[in-house]
Amino acid sequence: MELLIAILVLALLFDYINGFHDAANSIATIVSTKVLSPLQAVVWAACFNFVAFFIAKYLIGDFGIANTVSKTVYEPYITLPVILAGVIAAVIWNLWTWWKGIPSSSSHTLIGGFAGAAITAHGFEAIHSAVILKIVLFIFLAPLIGMVVAFLFTLLVLNLCRKAHPHTAEKWFKKLQLLSSALFSIGHGLNDSQKVMGIIAAALIAAHSQGISMGVHSVADLPDWVAFSCFTAISLGTMSGGWKIVRTMGSRITKVTPLEGVIAETSGAFTLYLTEYLKIPVSTTHTISGAIIGVGATKRLSAVRWGITRELMTAWVLTIPVSGMLAAIVYWLLEGIQAG
Repeated sequence: MELLIAILVLALLFDYINGFHDAANSIATIVSTKVLSPLQAVVWAACFNFVAFFIAKYLIGDFGIANTVSKTVYEPYITLPVILAGVIAAVIWNLWTWWKGIPSSSSHTLIGGFAGAAITAHGFEAIHSAVILKIVLFIFLAPLIGMVVAFLFTLLVLNLCRKAHPHTAEKWFKKLQLLSSALFSIGHGLNDSQKVMGIIAAALIAAHSQGISMGVHSVADLPDWVAFSCFTAISLGTMSGGWKIVRTMGSRITKVTPLEGVIAETSGAFTLYLTEYLKIPVSTTHTISGAIIGVGATKRLSAVRWGITRELMTAWVLTIPVSGMLAAIVYWLLEGIQAG
């Protein structure tokens, strides 16, 4: 029982860290264009992170991404020590990348840690390779979709607004950024909160197999407090902000105007809603980064700082294997402590 409680606490701590780690995703452009102050922006984003809970529960009617995450490892191989090692590794990697200002993927950190601990404990037969391959594929597809949608959307909007007065257009797009940021924050809440729900579901399923009273049979049996606490934790984390990553996302990739901010956030939101429909956990970081690159590329390819982009891509590709190796080390340490 103590192990299960430790996992629940650490999972919600990870969710909180995810909030301030990924706060930059939904507020970077709205801050860099000075539509809102940093404090106003994080409060705005946090509110819509929480609105996502009601959308998932009462409009969509299920938590499909949570179900996908919980199936990363086959049920017979899911144990509480495996989950604990995965969550600890994810917390370590997320804190380190936040400290360095690297906008890595919280979702892939969590999945990499979970899978890495399971492989260490039971071998490669423990992981659901089809699920993991689909998630890995969207490391590349999510930013690509965001980039293409943003590129085409920018061309469309520029064509429609070519006769508008620049000052009037900028004023309108600053107002529209409030809407586009809200849309993206809802997508962030829908996607990222459910990843932690999936890990908690896996822990409760493992607990059920061990006869612990809090256990459940499946994600469908999760009590309401799990979803509520996950969406609350990520909202509180978002309110804490993540200013180093805001600078990377808001200005270092390419300089963003209010018009481009609206397009980047709307394109990112579209991608997140698409993957929510497909029940595929993706990185909000990858999604908005791709959208910002797509916006910058419409001006000229040199407007995108490709050196920074290469650094981001390297961090994205390394996240799952590094998290997996960290989880392996943590699992070995936990096994050593238990044996001692």
